[in-house]
Amino acid sequence: MWGSGFTAIEVGLDSLPPLLFAAFRFDTAALVFFALVVASGARLRPGSRDDIWLVLTTGVFLIGAHFALLFLGQRHVSSSVAAIVLSFAPIVTPAIALAVLPFHRIRATDVLGLLVGFVGVAAIAVAGGSLGGRFAGIALLFGAAVTFAFGSVLTQRFSRTLPLVSLQAWSMLVGAAILHVGSLAHPSEALSGVDWNGGAIAAIAYLGVVSTVGGFLLYFALLERVGPTNASLVSYATPVIAAVFGAALLGEPITVVMALGFALIAVGFALCQIRPLWQLVRGLWGSRHAPIEGGAVRVRGNEYVLEEPTLERSRVSTGQGYGPSNGRNGTAQPVADD
Repeated sequence: MWGSGFTAIEVGLDSLPPLLFAAFRFDTAALVFFALVVASGARLRPGSRDDIWLVLTTGVFLIGAHFALLFLGQRHVSSSVAAIVLSFAPIVTPAIALAVLPFHRIRATDVLGLLVGFVGVAAIAVAGGSLGGRFAGIALLFGAAVTFAFGSVLTQRFSRTLPLVSLQAWSMLVGAAILHVGSLAHPSEALSGVDWNGGAIAAIAYLGVVSTVGGFLLYFALLERVGPTNASLVSYATPVIAAVFGAALLGEPITVVMALGFALIAVGFALCQIRPLWQLVRGLWGSRHAPIEGGAVRVRGNEYVLEEPTLERSRVSTGQGYGPSNGRNGTAQPVADD
């Protein structure tokens, strides 16, 4: 859904000014999300100050600023190049977290990963030739990646009480408003200049409903099921899908330098996430239910210790929509990630 979205952006940019195009995308998504809130009966009104700050942070950074830079940048580069540059976001995240989050530590592998990933982005930019439009596009997309990483880290400072679907609805509305303001302020954008052809309408509908509503709902469901490290691997499937769709539908070339740049960015990510990735590999190769010392048990990579001799079987399983019980009466308590 996200990889093919870059192709839809490329199609829509042929007829629509970038900021207004992005605003229409999130207008559509906001309408769908608010309809889902009404249909599900979820609470719509924010219940705390953190809810309000979370809506503003998501709307301003993850949607408004991020997608403004993305749509402006993709005017100058192919859809596959745009997707590759945006995959830099998980690499720069640790460095931003160090500055924004208290008690966050950065390791040598994080610094090395950041440098390797930056070399990958630079290789793609230099391959485009002179300091012309392509370089400007890469710079804008790099800014989009950094903005997304900053917004993602900043959201960790707030605790959500608002249902996820309501949070998304408000965030889309805030983001769309920011994009509309940006479009009005942009000297070369005007609603009167929009070419309302079939391709433009289809691109708005596909991005708003499929890539945004469908993609965001699936991503957050995945995030809650497998955790942020595993879910962030989506960032490295997206450019591959974007390249395939771009080549098949738009005839965009896939060059050796693009592949090399993407490989360097992927290596940079692996260095930044070397510990959780190693835990993931160990979990995949190790036993699913291996007994360990001290009366504890390991279940799919998570280590639990028993409060009493019995283990509530119905609440232990992880990975099938259940989590470890936090109750009493002989239930398991998580003590560490293995």
